[in-house]
Amino acid sequence: MKKQSLALACLVAGLVAGCGGGGSSADQAPAFAASTGASGVATAAPGTRWMNVKYGGSGYVPGLVFHPTSPNVLYARTDMGGSYRWDAATSTWIPITDGFGIREEFFNGAESIALDANDDKRVYLVTGMYDWSGSNGRLYVSTDRGDNWTHADLPFRVGSNDPGRAIGERLVVDPNQSSILYYGSRTSGLWKSSDYGQNWAQVTSLSSFQYPGDQIPSLPGRTAAGIEGVLFDTSNTGSGTATQNLYVSVGPDYAAAAGLAYNLYKSTDGGASWTGVPTPVAGYHIPHMVRAKDGMIYMVFTRDMGPGAGGPARLYKFDGANWSLLKGYDTEQWVNFGLGGLSVHGTGPTTRIALGVTNSWGNWQGQPIVQLSDDAGLTWREIGSMTPHTPSGVDFAGWIDDVEIDPNNPERILHVFGGGVWGTNNASAAAPTWNLDVNGLEETATLGLMTPPKGASYTLLRSSGDIGMHVQTELLKTPTRGPRGWFGNGNSADMAWSTPSYIAAIGTPVWNTPNVAGAYSTDSGVTWTAFAANHPDGLANTGGESNIAVTKPGHIVWAPANSRPAYTTDNGASWTYTNLPALSAVSIGRGYRIVADRKNPNKVYAYNSGGAWWNQWSDTAHFWYSTDGGHTFTESAAFVGAGALVADFGHTSMAVNPNAEGDIWVADGFSILHSTDSGVTWTRLNVTAPDWGSKPTWMYPDVYGATSIALGKAPAGASYSSTIYIVGTINGVWGVHRSDDGGANWRRINDDKHQYAGLGNLAADQSVPGRVFASAAGRGVVFSY
Repeated sequence: MKKQSLALACLVAGLVAGCGGGGSSADQAPAFAASTGASGVATAAPGTRWMNVKYGGSGYVPGLVFHPTSPNVLYARTDMGGSYRWDAATSTWIPITDGFGIREEFFNGAESIALDANDDKRVYLVTGMYDWSGSNGRLYVSTDRGDNWTHADLPFRVGSNDPGRAIGERLVVDPNQSSILYYGSRTSGLWKSSDYGQNWAQVTSLSSFQYPGDQIPSLPGRTAAGIEGVLFDTSNTGSGTATQNLYVSVGPDYAAAAGLAYNLYKSTDGGASWTGVPTPVAGYHIPHMVRAKDGMIYMVFTRDMGPGAGGPARLYKFDGANWSLLKGYDTEQWVNFGLGGLSVHGTGPTTRIALGVTNSWGNWQGQPIVQLSDDAGLTWREIGSMTPHTPSGVDFAGWIDDVEIDPNNPERILHVFGGGVWGTNNASAAAPTWNLDVNGLEETATLGLMTPPKGASYTLLRSSGDIGMHVQTELLKTPTRGPRGWFGNGNSADMAWSTPSYIAAIGTPVWNTPNVAGAYSTDSGVTWTAFAANHPDGLANTGGESNIAVTKPGHIVWAPANSRPAYTTDNGASWTYTNLPALSAVSIGRGYRIVADRKNPNKVYAYNSGGAWWNQWSDTAHFWYSTDGGHTFTESAAFVGAGALVADFGHTSMAVNPNAEGDIWVADGFSILHSTDSGVTWTRLNVTAPDWGSKPTWMYPDVYGATSIALGKAPAGASYSSTIYIVGTINGVWGVHRSDDGGANWRRINDDKHQYAGLGNLAADQSVPGRVFASAAGRGVVFSY
């Protein structure tokens, strides 16, 4: 996008601070282009367009797939946050699965991607999060590079977020007959389709063994490696005759269970029969095998499944009869290197090989991370460690489970790691320069969002799995503030409404701060101080159901998961239990939701959603209110009578109107409840309704009625002091809905192209009308503009 068009889009969206001209190109937001015309003028109504708040990567990308002949046709698959297509013109990853609906959250991770060598617009995704879940996977098919999708249900399970998720690619398209696809499944053997993936049959000529479904959850890691890869032994494309020579690699667990004597099999008759191939290493995993154009096959063997698999490990080349060892690592006292990523380019004695070394952490002289050979494996040099990386200070080692040489530019090499993708364009240099290629790629699991009052020096508090809590000062730049390195998961954060520079946050401790589960900042998140003491149950109960509320600086109410809330009046030096009752034990995480009234800091509200649908006979929903800053609470006798139902913590929400004292809203998973007298009495809005599908109403619905609620800046002339946003189902349509008149009328503000496989936490902006933030399913944080 031209710079002036981006600037205009930012002005239209009210995002001048977030689009500042001082940022690098990586800080720009090409997603605006999808919502602007050629002149840069917005074509959709303000508040109904969507894009990401920037973090940049942060999630695991198990696989990268280049088209073999078409330049810059490249895809990335994530384990739980959607799939992406590379846009070379803007050096940006374009999300291609944001149109997946709420019922498709389980399919938002891709275990494998395959491209058609004869049609660079056709792309396939095999999806399904967990092999042990009991649900089969899906094959998504696009004929326009991921702009639109159809799908076919698969007859086997898939585990995009299971151990070994970088193994493969498991899905391949026959380069000579594009209608033929093979898939190496984890627990059900090898499968074949002859009609572009619409129908599948197990290749029983190899093995008919399938793990019984009830045995899968008891397997190590609750999955098997299974058939790990399929390789066509050909350099031809488009002949119209099915390729006859192919190899499959077999994981040691599946081989033992299925009675297969080898880890590698070959067919010379299109899969009608198979012959075991003795390998120089037996009983190991084969995470990748690739074929050079001269017919030489390169194969890595490593002991563990990964990600970040440990060794011993070996790289061999195979000419169809003989094996030659090219590289190996044995376990030593302080290191346990494995091998993962593998890519080749060229032929013969000048074949370039890029090799990913896994379970290698840090950055020190002599450390192997990405090994490169330009003589078919005779000699090697390191091109990853001790080389320039931009930005500096970001990890790039450990999970190098996929490495790809651009087939049209051997100087360009990409490798994955636990936080996204690194790339170099000068691989032949003595010290190649690497860039973090994650612009547009957002894969974070968001556990909590909170917005400050107007006038704060920041826009959003975001608490996320794995990466802790961050203070977002500009929406289109990676945040730099927060208790960085203190929390593994960031669970919840809040600020003092009267003094938003005071922020408190809670999360899960990490190895170097084992006793820090909470912290506070007095300067808008620039510096942090750990609580001198934790809630009495704070270290033992750090689940995602934890919650925190700030009434004023130094005054905090902390509700750890499965625990009775406690309060502090001295910045966490001491904690005293509230009079709220202990939560009854159930087989699912429980927690209190705690919020402070923004007009009267002495008022604090507590909501217990009751448990889960299968425990509704053991508890009910409860609501309490406090008038002494959250020290003592009184239960609302009218809450359940108004229609509050039982739902699990993750499908419920509570929000206060920051412009009116005692004005409280609850989404109980099914309906919206509203109180204007601090929770004493309640009214249930007959607006939302769950979609039960074919389930009886005593079970959980297919799609809940109302799961998250937030209140933000109202537009001029609105009849209610705040705009209300919900995630829910109104008139049978799920999405983000908005009301400017106190809940009397609603309109959906997202469309079917922006469903993100589900939306969770909401937080509404208090300065910009129409702006609401939402946690997407593994796709980070998105916002309307």
